[in-house]
Amino acid sequence: MPELPEVETTRRGIAPHCEGQTITGVTVRNPSLRWPVPEDLAQRLEGQVIRTVDRRAKYLFLNLDGGTVIVHLGMSGSLRIIADDSPPMTHDHIDLQLQSGATLRFNDPRRFGCWLWADRATEHPLIASLGPEPLSPEFNGGLLFRASRGKQTPVKSFIMDNHVVVGVGNIYANEALFKAGIHPRRKAGRISADRYHRLAEAIRETLSAAILMGGTTLRDFVNSDGKPGYFAQSLLVYGRTGQPCPDCERPLKEIRMNNRATVYCSRCQR
Repeated sequence: MPELPEVETTRRGIAPHCEGQTITGVTVRNPSLRWPVPEDLAQRLEGQVIRTVDRRAKYLFLNLDGGTVIVHLGMSGSLRIIADDSPPMTHDHIDLQLQSGATLRFNDPRRFGCWLWADRATEHPLIASLGPEPLSPEFNGGLLFRASRGKQTPVKSFIMDNHVVVGVGNIYANEALFKAGIHPRRKAGRISADRYHRLAEAIRETLSAAILMGGTTLRDFVNSDGKPGYFAQSLLVYGRTGQPCPDCERPLKEIRMNNRATVYCSRCQR
């Protein structure tokens, strides 16, 4: 599933081709996504200018003068700029034709993504209750500490809650907790303010590094036949069960939390 760094890489990849462009046509081949594509989407979009392409959590915003298209990639979705006359593939569900002659094409084999319309995106039910962005000034250890008081939930589940902070997916939660030296099963309400400051910084560093590495794939957003070439990641613990801990060389352990792989070091994480 595309996570926050991959979605941000997508935003950066398509924005230069979309911003300032008038939408000259809309083709919806299959409206049956996670939620039905609005029947009047073409009517709303044709003739409008895409002013900006923004991101909130894992949602992309195509901001127009009259409102916003909210796009989510789901589990298997991708966006591409088609600069030639390449015919649509089986799972190419939506095309936006742009004044430049290029096409913004949405592909989603599993159809868990969405294309929705909102007059005010920040007030949409999917967006309004989201927590702060992890790379924003609003996110810090103090926020995590205050939100965690009295919480009995494991800290890994706590930081993956989009009402607490958005975009900390499973891989990044594993990595950040290792960097901060915190056991993933420790109760969120039993962690000190100092340790939350370290964890907030680890989350910020982990996601920033992943986004930076994603910059090498921006060329893949034009005329690619496949999915985004999401960047190879330099992971410290995730996917390395049984291998030596990067710090103490003790074999890394794996447990299941909420049916997700959780890898940690029993010596370095407390």
